[in-house]
Amino acid sequence: MSATPIEITETRGKPRKLVERRSAPRPRGRASLNIVLALLVVYFLVPFWWLIVNSSKTAAGLFGGDNALWFADDINYLGNLVDLFTYGGGIYARWLANTALYAVLGGVGATVLAVLAGYGFAKYRFAGRRAAFAILLGAVMVPTTALVIPTFVLFAQVGWTNTIWAVIFPSLLNPFGVYLMNVYARDAVPDELLDAARVDGAGEFRTFFRVALPMLRPAIVTVLLLSVVAVWNNYFLPLVMLSDNRLFPVTVGIGVWQSTASTYGAAGGQTLWSIIILGSLVSVIPLIIAFLALQKYWRGGLAIGSLK
Repeated sequence: MSATPIEITETRGKPRKLVERRSAPRPRGRASLNIVLALLVVYFLVPFWWLIVNSSKTAAGLFGGDNALWFADDINYLGNLVDLFTYGGGIYARWLANTALYAVLGGVGATVLAVLAGYGFAKYRFAGRRAAFAILLGAVMVPTTALVIPTFVLFAQVGWTNTIWAVIFPSLLNPFGVYLMNVYARDAVPDELLDAARVDGAGEFRTFFRVALPMLRPAIVTVLLLSVVAVWNNYFLPLVMLSDNRLFPVTVGIGVWQSTASTYGAAGGQTLWSIIILGSLVSVIPLIIAFLALQKYWRGGLAIGSLK
């Protein structure tokens, strides 16, 4: 829907007021947009639907030539779930707990650092601020996978490889979260309000925690969700850092099962595919719940931060 420039109108006995005239949406353009959106929805939902359907099948159902996008005659969610959590001595539950630990500690830590750094860039003037922010923007463009090997070499020298800290500490760095907090704090926290708090005698810490932090809540939730999802789905970093399978997150654990199933194939590996597919479905359920429960916060954060 397009809008014409604002025009001034006048009514009898009332002051002039500004009225924004909007033209009606073009039906043809709107139909094309709806078709494109519908295709995108189908494109993104088909893999998830495939995951739901095939999680219910046994190994015979998976490789029996049935329709891959519909359920088999014998739905076996419960049996696959029991196999998933008992295979290998119940190692999947440990992988799931490891993933939650890495995501919570890494996500919360990255959010705290992003809030402090973003607020500092937005509301304080200090020497080297422009150069530091330029370096931050450059860091957003660097793929995280490119830093994994140098980080491994660094952590190997201090003996942190094959520990949980080798996954948590690199996850604390989130340049995009700092950028998002900077944009949001610059627009959502008025300088006049901070100056009024300082005039009333509030120190910098009290001004931040009592005035600025409540106004940053939508952006905080957005950065927290993005950080948690990034750590939850991280694969390459824990694959390089960890060698003990008891420390694996669920992404690396399922990858190990997938390699085993591909190696043995019909010689016994086919039976693993049922729990691999169900394990993938179970691993994304916490993220779906988190997004649905907190959607009003992160949607507001993206919109007000002008990144939507």
